Amino acid sequence: MGSSAKAYAAVVLIRLMYSGMHVMSKVALDQGMNPLVFVFYRHTTAALVLIPITFLLERGKAKPVTFKIGCKMFVHALYGVTACGDLFNLGLNYASATSSSALYNVQPVVTFILAVIFGMETMKLTRFHGKMKFAGIFFCVAGVSVLAFYDGPMFRSFNHHHLFQNGSSSSPAGADSHSKNQWVFGIFLMTLSNILAGLWTVLQGPLIDDTSKLMNTTLQICCASVQAFVVAVAAERDFSKWRLGWNISLAAIIYSGVVVTALSYYMQMWTIAKRGPVFLAMSMPLTFVFTIVISSFIIGDAVSLGSIFAGVLLVGGLYNVLWGKSIEERDDMNKISAGKPGLELQLDNREEEAAHQHQVPADEADAKV
Repeated sequence: MGSSAKAYAAVVLIRLMYSGMHVMSKVALDQGMNPLVFVFYRHTTAALVLIPITFLLERGKAKPVTFKIGCKMFVHALYGVTACGDLFNLGLNYASATSSSALYNVQPVVTFILAVIFGMETMKLTRFHGKMKFAGIFFCVAGVSVLAFYDGPMFRSFNHHHLFQNGSSSSPAGADSHSKNQWVFGIFLMTLSNILAGLWTVLQGPLIDDTSKLMNTTLQICCASVQAFVVAVAAERDFSKWRLGWNISLAAIIYSGVVVTALSYYMQMWTIAKRGPVFLAMSMPLTFVFTIVISSFIIGDAVSLGSIFAGVLLVGGLYNVLWGKSIEERDDMNKISAGKPGLELQLDNREEEAAHQHQVPADEADAKV
């Protein structure tokens, strides 16, 4: 396979991994797994995988982690990993796997908005690319609103032999007022989780400069494991509910910790190195499509017209922001290219003037002699 084909195969596998995580996590929660306990087990599994890998690859290479850097990582892990994971799983407990994968497309847009607020990105509304970015933000806000408040007709799965019988327990179909409120609350929690994830992404720059990406990830996951344990213990005192058996909950924990956190992290770094971050971000809507198919045909989750319509708006918002960003970068490159001849001419003129100034004293000296 060529490099291009490998990159396309990699993004498809990455999106399948994330789709599997949305579906398996939803099934584990539907079967009684505490959302906060689930987050603790997931972070701990990821830490157990990342620690030996980091030790082998970063030994003698990574910069030493000082107490100050460690404190920074602890704080970033608290809101960007622990709180983000807890809010997402609590929201998923009230909503559906399809809604969680649809909201997954909000994260890059939220990251862009926060980057604009912090002065890391620009959005010039008088320019075409600025209008495209604004339209993308509008579509995302509309998509979240539709997902929360509009159900529409339900599309049932044609496959009646479901692998798990209670996969669609949180579907809004036929929901009463109380469960509808739970659905809206779940969408709100998952949206808040995406906002924290975007904030975490924006503020990672200085930390990456302090140490390596792998060391940064491992230390934050370790901190998040301890933090998630404290939160889970405070929320769930009945330790009989912490017991794991050979069931879907254990499979979802191992899958999320090993496949998604460890393997997909490496594949994403490889894809970014080969084709860039925009190429990876453009593939995010595949997670929504794959999740609809998997949740419908494997766990029998009914998909509402509102979820599909919201997904289209969220995907459209993502592509509008990425399109506007690419146009802005192209315009900046064209300005730089157009400015080079002028810069070279200015430099040549300055060199000639400097040479002339150096010749003047020499001529005057010859005249005096």
